[in-house]
Amino acid sequence: MEIVTKIAPIVLVLIMLGLGLGLSIKDFARIIRTPRDFIVGLFSQLILLPIVALIIALSLDLPSAIAVGLMIIAAAPGGVTSNVLTKFANGDVALSISLTAVTSLICIFTVPIFVISSADILGVTIAKEISIVDVALKMALVVTVPVIIGMIIRGFAENFISSKINFINKITGWLFVIVFIAIWIEEKDNILTYLAQAGLAVLILNVLMMTLAYFIAKKFVSGIAQQKCIALECGLQNGTLAVFVATLIFDDIAYVVPTGAYALLMYITGFIFIYILRKNN
Repeated sequence: MEIVTKIAPIVLVLIMLGLGLGLSIKDFARIIRTPRDFIVGLFSQLILLPIVALIIALSLDLPSAIAVGLMIIAAAPGGVTSNVLTKFANGDVALSISLTAVTSLICIFTVPIFVISSADILGVTIAKEISIVDVALKMALVVTVPVIIGMIIRGFAENFISSKINFINKITGWLFVIVFIAIWIEEKDNILTYLAQAGLAVLILNVLMMTLAYFIAKKFVSGIAQQKCIALECGLQNGTLAVFVATLIFDDIAYVVPTGAYALLMYITGFIFIYILRKNN
């Protein structure tokens, strides 16, 4: 896992810097203007998603490493991809950006709590001497700090950054791909076995969560654009961050595998979901 552990933190820093370059203070101000939509989205992603993942892990009686890996991807915040696909789906892009921004900043607290707690519930012993505070501090360095630096840079060069943001998003997307190519290269002998173990679980999690989030949003949020946004936010997670967390806490590549499987599936299910929404509308 040496290649992945060296690449993931660097790539994650660059991705989060790119996220920060796409943010401004007005993205957070939207939360105040439409608090109900934001709260429903935050609840669905931050609370409901990990609970559903834990139920799936226990119901399918998954191998312990795969089960915890499923919890890691469920605990991860949304990524830039969710913003792009929300735009493609004619969803509320402003709400998507706000949700991605906030969950990316608070994940340094929520991810360690969910992952370490779920490992305890699933009977997994963490070999490393590591605590929630340790993980939070290390995550802050590669997640929160780059986002803040990106926002500061944008503040000084608003027009230039705004004109280049689509290009920046494309770069971060390719960086995401690089991490998973590294995983496939390093674990090519075992990857098919791992995918066979994790594939069904991540597919159920992805499809079930997007469906649940869509219908919860249908009851509580202000419109169809917000429903699409919240459903996609709950189906497109920041896989690079999940890889970083998995390698930070655990030594076994098996904990990373559900993230890889999820990353492969989420684009397929995401586009199918968008197609169904467009057809129905």
